[in-house]
Formats: sequence, C-alpha cells, structure tokens
Amino acid sequence: MKQAMATIIKPLPDHLFRVHGNSAEMRWEAMSGLGYHTPADRFFVRNHTTTPIIDVTTWQLRIHGDGVRCPRVFGYEDLRAMPSRTFDVAIECAGNGRRFYRTQQHDGAPGTQWGLGAIGVARWRGVPLRYLLKEAGVLPGAVDVLPTGLDAPFEGYGHVRRPLPIAKAMDDVLVAYEMNGEPLPPDHGFPVRLVVPGWVGIASIKWLGDIEVSTRELFTPWNTVFYRDVTTQPVKSAFELAWNARLPVMGPHVLRGRSWSGRGRIVRVEVSFDEGMSWRAAEHHGQHLVSAWLPWHIAWAPRRTGPRFLMARATDETGATQPLVTPRHPFGYHFDAVVQHPIHVVNG
Repeated sequence: MKQAMATIIKPLPDHLFRVHGNSAEMRWEAMSGLGYHTPADRFFVRNHTTTPIIDVTTWQLRIHGDGVRCPRVFGYEDLRAMPSRTFDVAIECAGNGRRFYRTQQHDGAPGTQWGLGAIGVARWRGVPLRYLLKEAGVLPGAVDVLPTGLDAPFEGYGHVRRPLPIAKAMDDVLVAYEMNGEPLPPDHGFPVRLVVPGWVGIASIKWLGDIEVSTRELFTPWNTVFYRDVTTQPVKSAFELAWNARLPVMGPHVLRGRSWSGRGRIVRVEVSFDEGMSWRAAEHHGQHLVSAWLPWHIAWAPRRTGPRFLMARATDETGATQPLVTPRHPFGYHFDAVVQHPIHVVNG
C-alpha cells in the first residue's frame, strides 16, 4: 500500500482555527448559526504526526489475533457493501480545555494548550465494529481489541494505537467511512476511522488499518504513558462567541452555546453574568443526544459597559455538574470546570 506524508491538508484560515503545530483548534464563533453538526472545514484536527495520503484501492483492514476464530481482511468496497449505521457523535481530545489549568487555575499542565475548540460533532456513517468482529469469529474469551492507525510512527512509540475492552467494542463503536454525508476527508481519517461514542478522542483511531483481538489485556503507550486511566469525557460547556467579543450595552442579546458529556445526556444548563454569584437557566433547543451535544440559548441585556465574564455550567443525567474549580490532572486532561469567557460590553 503506497502512502505519502503531508501536513494538515485542509485550509486553516485564522477566522476558523487556532493552529497548534500539527493540530488545529476550532474557534467557537465559527459554529455560530451553522446548525447541529460541525462542518468538516472547521472540525478540529488532532495529529500525532502528520496526515497520511492513503491509496484507497490498495488499502485493507486486517482483523486478527488469538481472540478471533478466522482472521479476515476487508477492502474499502467490502465495507461500503455491508449493512451500515449512521450516528451523530462528538469526538473530543482528552486535553480539550488544558490551557485553563494555567490561565484560570494558575497551575498549568504540559501539552497542547487547547481552549475549548478540540471538539466537534459530525454525522458518521459506517459499519458497526461488532459486525466485523463477528465476521472474524470473535471468541467468548476475547478481552481487548487493539485498533492501529496508518499515520507515521510517533517518536519512538510506534503507530498510534489504543486498546478497547471487548464490551465497548461490541457495543456502539463504528468503523466509519463517511462524515456529514461525504467520504472522510484525509485529515479526519480517510479512508476509515473508528468512532467511539463518549470516550476520549484518542480511542477514535484515524486511518484505521489493523485490529488485533486478544484474549489478554493489552497495553500500549497510549494507555500507559499517555491517556492512562482516561476513558469517558466529563461535562463541559462553551459559548458560540469569540474570545474577548465586543457586545453593545443594553442589547438585548441572544447568547448561544453547547454543552456535552461522555457519561449521559445533558439535562440542565445555567448561565451566570456576575462571575458565579447568581445563575439563570438557559433554554434548550435542537437535538438531545447522549453521544453528542445539546445546543442552548439565553437572552441578556447588559446595563453597564466594561469587561465582563460569561460563565456556563451544565449537568448531565448522572448528576455530574461542572465545578468552579477542578483538580489538576498531571497531563492536563479532563478540564471540566466552568470556563470564564471574557467579553467587553461597549457603547452602541
């Protein structure tokens, strides 16, 4: 299989992205008024190395290991000919919000200093992973499933790969070949990627080429050195508004945002305009999906000019609510505290 290496392929204009080396963060104001799904042209990119260009005519997905009875190899057209499913699912980097450990809590963590834009929701179409595992004769003793990507090896750690427990693999994981009704773009995993609902983005391996099914627990750098003990995503919220946006005094303004959780549906969103002293319930609208996000809006008419902070906090169906402060994670994962979004209220 021939492949050439490239950097991020799609355009990264400043009004849509903040670029972090080989990765790119969506600006939240770029989602304003765009509907439920994140268009591919503004979906964030998290690359460990660079985006590979893969020849789909020779690409294959190999399923093997001591956890299957009959190893199988599937081509691209084989997958497209199989029964498909379509899901709206959020993919979010585990480090989304990392910079707020430093800027808000004054206790920074290493790694890409993401704001809140390392998330996107798309409509993914593909074949349920459990279907392919059954085709390969998954055995009752299977324990872990190890998908591996075809991007270049990362430093001395090899190809990006992270195991999934067999129960999750047989549940809701999708082997996706379409994003928002089109073939996957190269930066988002063409020809095929995993989509793992509710779990951190590293589980949704891009440029999928190999799946090992094992009868023992598996370990890689991506569940020992990196992302150790990190699986489901916590509750978070973001405004569809530029950082340091300028809003005219009095208004009224309709402020919009989205909240999400890997643990369950969002059941309540509250907004504060006085740095957390009081909270008002936001109105929900749009789809209400456990694996994606909940859009919301709230009206506000500021009565004085000057700098202000907007704050949004959400609660999911498990009862988890965003705290005002969250314990520091040594790698900067899982920042779930209420983010203080700065704005300036100005005269007309």
